[in-house]
Amino acid sequence: MRKSVLWTAAGLIGYAAVKQAMGVSRAMDLRGKNVLITGGSRGLGLLLVREFAKAGARVALCARNGGELERVREELAWMGKQLLTMTCDVTDREQVERLIERVRRELGEVDVLVNNAGTIVAGPFETQSIEEFEQVMRTNFWGAVYTSMAVLPRMRRRRSGRIVNIASIGGKIAVPHLLTYSASKFALVGFSEGLRAEMAKYEIWVTTVCPGLMRTGSPRNADFKGQHRKEYTWFMVSDSLPGSSISAEHAARRIVRACVRGEAEVILGLPAKVAARLYALAPGLSAEILAGINRLLPEPGSDGAETRKGFESETEFTQSWIAGLTREAERANNQL
Repeated sequence: MRKSVLWTAAGLIGYAAVKQAMGVSRAMDLRGKNVLITGGSRGLGLLLVREFAKAGARVALCARNGGELERVREELAWMGKQLLTMTCDVTDREQVERLIERVRRELGEVDVLVNNAGTIVAGPFETQSIEEFEQVMRTNFWGAVYTSMAVLPRMRRRRSGRIVNIASIGGKIAVPHLLTYSASKFALVGFSEGLRAEMAKYEIWVTTVCPGLMRTGSPRNADFKGQHRKEYTWFMVSDSLPGSSISAEHAARRIVRACVRGEAEVILGLPAKVAARLYALAPGLSAEILAGINRLLPEPGSDGAETRKGFESETEFTQSWIAGLTREAERANNQL
């Protein structure tokens, strides 16, 4: 018994030492590197722009909303020519290709690609349409495929590069009332993990990021269906509670660190880590728990097919002190 314990301990120490050594050898100095972030005008994307800029990188970011990009330019005016902002819809392959060409022309080759652009539709399955599945898949999955395919040929030739895919714990566990989102994030996780395995021989390190709830201020811009006020309420409250959500600033710092080290996967937030491990160890039990949670969530209601934004679904409860942390995040991260 004692020998087996010693061998186990020795194995764990050896694994930790190898992991540490590999992390050091793969470390990237971000100073002077070109980083492209999709969906970088607000929320987590904006926080990542700030963190990469602090690390000395030249940052290009894209988003669909020109007004949001203008506010980012004003905030980060100190970066001068080290910052490039562009409008781009990542669901359009031609726009993506023009985006990459402009980054190369004005900054140089893309050293780090962060696929952060995403969309959420919350509501019961009965309220979802095939068109919504297609729409969410185009943004959350195909957008990342288009950008990755555009930068990889030159990364392979240089035998250097980083790709960071912002997936979700919803890409490991199918959370009720987020089925379109989870389906797209499961696809992104599979793409990201497979891409890492195939690109490692070129010294290109792909990192899959699976955050739990983060206080980015995003609920107000998410889409809600069914009884949209009730859907928005549970989403907003969960996003605001310190025990169930994490600081987006902390998340951004951890993601940048994982990129620098070339880590394979990052799961952010204790609830997300516990849920992922429980699902891996006991999928049947996890499925029963998720089914129980689903019974507590709102029924489809009479509004069924109608889609409303979070800011169109406010109630006295969501405007109370309980949502204070998310309200702060809205103001800090260009969500308003």
